[in-house]
Amino acid sequence: METNKPTATPDAATLMQWDREYVMGTYARQPVQFVRGRGARLWDSDGKEYLDLLAGIAVCGVGHSHPKVAAAIAEQASTLLHVSNLFHTPLQPQLAKRLCELSGMEKAFFAESGAEANECALKIARKHAKLRGEEERVEFVTFNGSFHGRTLGTITATAQEKYQAPFRPLVPGFRYVDVGDEAAIDAAVSDKTCAVMIEPIQGESGIKEVPHGYLRLLRKLCDERGALLIFDEVQCGMGRTGSFMAYQRTGVMPDVTTLAKSIAAGIPMGACLARGSAATTLVPGDHASTFGGQLIACAAALAVLDVMEEEGLMANAARVGAYLLAGLRAIGDDLPGTVKEVRGAGLMVGLELAQPVARALHKGLMDRGIVTNAIGETVIRFVPPLVITEQDVDEALAAVRAILPAL
Repeated sequence: METNKPTATPDAATLMQWDREYVMGTYARQPVQFVRGRGARLWDSDGKEYLDLLAGIAVCGVGHSHPKVAAAIAEQASTLLHVSNLFHTPLQPQLAKRLCELSGMEKAFFAESGAEANECALKIARKHAKLRGEEERVEFVTFNGSFHGRTLGTITATAQEKYQAPFRPLVPGFRYVDVGDEAAIDAAVSDKTCAVMIEPIQGESGIKEVPHGYLRLLRKLCDERGALLIFDEVQCGMGRTGSFMAYQRTGVMPDVTTLAKSIAAGIPMGACLARGSAATTLVPGDHASTFGGQLIACAAALAVLDVMEEEGLMANAARVGAYLLAGLRAIGDDLPGTVKEVRGAGLMVGLELAQPVARALHKGLMDRGIVTNAIGETVIRFVPPLVITEQDVDEALAAVRAILPAL
C-alpha cells in the first residue's frame, strides 16, 4: 500500500518551507527551529544554545523539560489518556483543591487555554446577575491596553483596536476605560454592569502594573454596585510575581480569577477559579470543555505545583526578578537616552526604550543567543522560567549593555 509518510526527518529549512505552505499563516515566526530544552536553556536545530528569557511567553515556569514534570506526563500517558468529563477521574479534584487553597478561591473549572478560562469567567458574570433577577445587568467593563484572548468574547474584552478591527461586529455589552482613571470607572460601573475584568499586570501592552489603590477602588465599586470583580491572571499568576497570585500582593480579592500559561508547563490547560456565589453559578449544561481537566494536563499541573514548592520558585522569582529590574535600571542610568522606563514585578519585567528600537534589540539578543520578545516598537518583555539564576541574568544584562548603544 502506498503512503506519503516521509522516510527520514526533513532538515530545518524544509520543515520551515512546509510550515509556510501547509500551516495557516497566523504567526510571524522567527527564523529558528528549537528542538530541545532544559531548565532556562534552549537548543536549535543547528545545535546553538540560547538563554530563554521568554519561556514560551510565560508558559514554561518550572523550566523546559523538568524531569519531575516529564515523568508525571509519561506515567499518566501510559496509564490513561481520556474518558471525558462525564466520569470522575482521580487527578482533577486533587488539582482543584490545591489551586483553591493556594489562591483563596473555592471552586475551579478547567479549560484548555487562558481565553477559554476567561470565557468561563464572562459566562459566570452574566448568569450570576440573571440568577438574582437582574436581567438588564449584562455589561462588562474592561480596560484599554488589556488582553484577554482571541475568541470573539475575549477579543471584545481585549480593549485594543489592532486585535478587534478585523473581526467586527463584536459582542455587545462592553465598555472600556483607562487604567487609573477614577472618574471614568466611577461613571462606567452602573446597575447594568455584571462584572469588571482586569489584569493586575497588563502583559501584552508592555508589562504595566495596575496601582494597588486602583484595584482597591474597583473592589469597592463592585461591592457597592453589585458587580463581580474578575482578575485575569493568565500571565501574571502561578508564582511569576513572587506570590502565587499577583493579587495576593495587593490585598484585594476578586470574585473570579483565571489562570493558564505556566499552569501545566506547556501542556494545554486553563483554569477559572471562583468564590462565594460566583463559585456555584454554573450547573450541568451551562459550560463544558471536551479536553478541560484532561488527565495528562492535570498530572503535569500537579507536578508543576510540587516543583514550585520543593524548589522555592516563588521566592526565586521575587529575588531574581528584583535583580533583573535593578540591572536593567542600572543600564538606563549608565546609558542616558536609551531607556525610558523599567517596570514589572518578580519575573514579569518590561524594558521600555526611549527610541523605537525594540525589534532591533530583540534581533541582536537572538543573534547572541538570548530569547526575548519585542512588544511593539519600544518594549522588550522578559518573562523567563522561574528557575532562572542571577548568573543567567548577568549574561542577559551584558548582552543588552553591549547592543543598546549602537541602536
